[in-house]
Amino acid sequence: MNDPQHLRLVEAVLFAAAEPVAERDLAERLPNGVDLAALLAELQATYAGHGVILVRRDHRWAFRTAPDLATSLVAETPVERKLSRAALETLAVIAYHQPVTRAEIEEIRGVTLSKGTLDILFEAGWVRPRGRRESPGRPMQWATSEAFLDHFGLATLDDLPGIEDLKASGLLDARPAASYANRAEEDGEPVDVGDEALDDADLEQQVLARLKMTPGE
Repeated sequence: MNDPQHLRLVEAVLFAAAEPVAERDLAERLPNGVDLAALLAELQATYAGHGVILVRRDHRWAFRTAPDLATSLVAETPVERKLSRAALETLAVIAYHQPVTRAEIEEIRGVTLSKGTLDILFEAGWVRPRGRRESPGRPMQWATSEAFLDHFGLATLDDLPGIEDLKASGLLDARPAASYANRAEEDGEPVDVGDEALDDADLEQQVLARLKMTPGE
């Protein structure tokens, strides 16, 4: 058994934190040699099945309300949030191909990325700059953030659904992004079809299911 005092300390730090706490920050509060992984596992097991549970988001930990109680905890009127199809597809490309540059996003989607699409995702806190590519022009690379994992309930990026999972759920659209561009051109609309708004429910169901292909596929 772990030292109860160490367990209580980790529990208190996590409870008091406004954001998920990194494992290295937890380790700094404990004496050398303490098995932090064992403490977190014990604490997670202790809270399993409770109204509040301990969850891992990459290498960070936080207390969250149990997912099955979500509908009972809603006390405010939902506010509809709009996200364009372009932003939705761009987020999915970044999630599956990170770190990825703007040019690579455009190559995968098959259309030019509208100005401001990345800004929208950055302001939402779901993507972040991840250094510059060591290539001519040193373009900025983009990756998903910890807030992305937290929002979609993913412990790590390894939990992203695979292509077979998406096909089985009926969420994967087999048409490449270029087909949307062709349709838009035929209809006399802008090539980037990012003006079609999706509500938050659509976002939850489709953002991880829109694209799952490699450049040139």
